[in-house]
Amino acid sequence: MTQDAVSTPRTKPASAVTVNAPGRLHLGFLDPGASLGRRFGSLGLVVDGISTTLDARLSSDAEDHYTAPPYARDELPRIRAHIDTLKRLTGKREAIDVRLRHALPAHAGLGSGTQLALTAGHAFAQLHGLALDATQLALALARGGRSGVGVAGFEQGGLILDGGPCSATELPPVLARFAFPGEWRVLLVLDDTRTGLSGKAERNALAELPPFPQSLAAHACHLTLMQILPAVAEHDFVPFARGVSELQEGVGHYFAASQGGVYTSPAVAQVLDWIGARYRAGIGQSSWGPTGFAILPSHDEAARVVAAARAAGVVGASLRLEIVKGRNSGATVIHTPTAS
Repeated sequence: MTQDAVSTPRTKPASAVTVNAPGRLHLGFLDPGASLGRRFGSLGLVVDGISTTLDARLSSDAEDHYTAPPYARDELPRIRAHIDTLKRLTGKREAIDVRLRHALPAHAGLGSGTQLALTAGHAFAQLHGLALDATQLALALARGGRSGVGVAGFEQGGLILDGGPCSATELPPVLARFAFPGEWRVLLVLDDTRTGLSGKAERNALAELPPFPQSLAAHACHLTLMQILPAVAEHDFVPFARGVSELQEGVGHYFAASQGGVYTSPAVAQVLDWIGARYRAGIGQSSWGPTGFAILPSHDEAARVVAAARAAGVVGASLRLEIVKGRNSGATVIHTPTAS
């Protein structure tokens, strides 16, 4: 698919469709400085329990209609822009009714922008009987330019490693994908009073960073290939947690000047520093934050950590703590076929 025109095979159109796309954690870039020619490369995990959900159907009149809960109404112009782009590219001009039922928090490090674009795009394709996959939709809607984790996560879930983009017209290739162990849990530490960098501010921050040391890139790649991924494959929690924490520490210090510290939110930092000093956990911040995470070996251990942190008084009033699983499947789609 290009930004100018698209030729699409057809499937059977749906009269109505609901798309639910899970959030993701970005666990770290491997080489933001392109020391070997490819920039970025990233490790990410799709998580259950937080998602974007969108309903769509063709409109009964000539006007598009977009609705959302009050907290998510700022997302409606973005959805409209995505639908307008796809109308222009495909030539499908029918009016559409879209209801955003739930939305991932914007600019929180959970992949909200990519999942919003892909839910809207997938719904549009289903309604018009267009066989467009997540990769085609992402390219059309200008998503996935730095990390391929969100697009691959939409398709298949799990723990995903991508190789970084080789050009502006191709998505980063998926190098490895593993099912995340079902017994492990992710404690999300969310701060709704802050947002991470995005848009022009993000681009400016990346441009102003010093060169990423090749030695740090080599260490990040070594950690990922020879510690984190083997530990997931073998369900060996301790080296996995140690590897994720070490990867996050290196990347976090590199980005600290752009985000005000290793963590965007001091309140999140307080909780994660406290957990990291007392428990075996994979600790870090997803993308630009402010969302932080602690990966723990079981639900019971995660619940004990939450209770202990609250009892110790380190959980600030602005924070939400949620225990979620990794998700080893991608987006779900429920559609009603048109009458034969």
